[in-house]
Amino acid sequence: MDPQKPQAEPGHPPLEALAVQPLLNRDYESRPAVFFARLREEYGPVAPVDVLGVPSWLVIGYSQTLDVLRDTRGIWSRRVDTWRAYREGAVPADWPMLPVVESDSSAFRDGADSTRLRGAWSAALRPFQNRTRDEAKELERAVRRYADELITVIAEGGRTGGADLSAQYARPLPLMVIGRLLGEGADGDDELIIDLWRILDAGPEAHEASERLVARVAGVCADRTAVPGEDLPSFMLAAVPDLTAAELTREMAMMTGLVGDVTGTLICNTITEILIGETGARDSMSAGMIQEAINRAAAANPPMANLAFRWARSDVRLGRFEIAAGDPVLVSPAAAHLDPAFTRTSAPDSIYSSRAHLAWGAGPHACLGRELATTITTIAVERLFDRFSGLRLALPADQLPWRSSPLMRGLRSLPVTYELANDPAPVPATAAEEEPERNGSAGDESTSLVRRVLRMMRLSQS
Repeated sequence: MDPQKPQAEPGHPPLEALAVQPLLNRDYESRPAVFFARLREEYGPVAPVDVLGVPSWLVIGYSQTLDVLRDTRGIWSRRVDTWRAYREGAVPADWPMLPVVESDSSAFRDGADSTRLRGAWSAALRPFQNRTRDEAKELERAVRRYADELITVIAEGGRTGGADLSAQYARPLPLMVIGRLLGEGADGDDELIIDLWRILDAGPEAHEASERLVARVAGVCADRTAVPGEDLPSFMLAAVPDLTAAELTREMAMMTGLVGDVTGTLICNTITEILIGETGARDSMSAGMIQEAINRAAAANPPMANLAFRWARSDVRLGRFEIAAGDPVLVSPAAAHLDPAFTRTSAPDSIYSSRAHLAWGAGPHACLGRELATTITTIAVERLFDRFSGLRLALPADQLPWRSSPLMRGLRSLPVTYELANDPAPVPATAAEEEPERNGSAGDESTSLVRRVLRMMRLSQS
């Protein structure tokens, strides 16, 4: 008997022969609690689903999700060549998620390869996540400055008005942070930032933009190899000097997507949960506990609703099903957080929420940039609610437009009405904190990075 072939257990056929429900559907996008409850009732903690034409197992139980993430038995591989259908050439060449799983970044490595690359990440992120370090302080000042200028541009129409806080605030802010992380030259590269926007927006130019982005990132990495600086790729090279140019490029390309999309989505989801006020985020914000509001939002709407694929190395029982060796598996923090096993662990009226949520993953592939993403989000939320005395949704909460994505859980737009606070001006930095603009004053539309990026974003969508 070939152990790599799916064997039908009494009671159910192999995954390929099961009737599977499409993962992407109207309820999944706008009423995920309804969708996951229906799956849980029919299948239990693990359900067969269709992911853009590819059958997969979706893990929706909290304990099962945690078990897969921790992988204490070494059952789950992140390497795409573990995927039986992929090895057999059965995965469509135009499957939209193929570039993700074929990226060969640290997210899709196992064992010593993963340990080596994650060690480089841990060392390189430390200067930006340790708030006593100069690099972290400088980055925080830059984030605050970007946030304040974005808000200033939003409010140029007057003390009251309307805005899309997704397109005009939550999404462009981390895109500009990426330039800072990549270092000298990349921090003023408007086209790099706009290409990343095009990729995340999944528009008709996304493929070409992806090729340009990788080429630009490769150029940045080559520059850092020749002349190291005080930036993320340079710190990675210092930690692991034998990183190849290709490895460094893959890791930095992955970083642009994670910081650009995950952090931007976390900012947007946090603002949304505060404005809706049903999950405790507003109460936490009112109590001055911004990080707790972020924690609430991450539990209610994890930026990554489903974490990227894993594949079973051997047959394994999970819930009611036998997962065959080589089967693809998605774990769903969004669904796990709706499992009664998770929801009954905290009182609904408490301003403190459970820290047991899985928005940042767990185990050997847990997110190493959690503190960085939280810091950026904290500054973004703090500045927004400091400078606006009134923010209200411009649509009923159940009409907000959610993106259709097998991985991300975020809004396409966040329309609001606003009223400026009595003193809307940002607190000026001290002389030691001020950082001169490269090409002119911050208020000059021709030289302000924020204004240039917003203008180019508008043009890219016209």
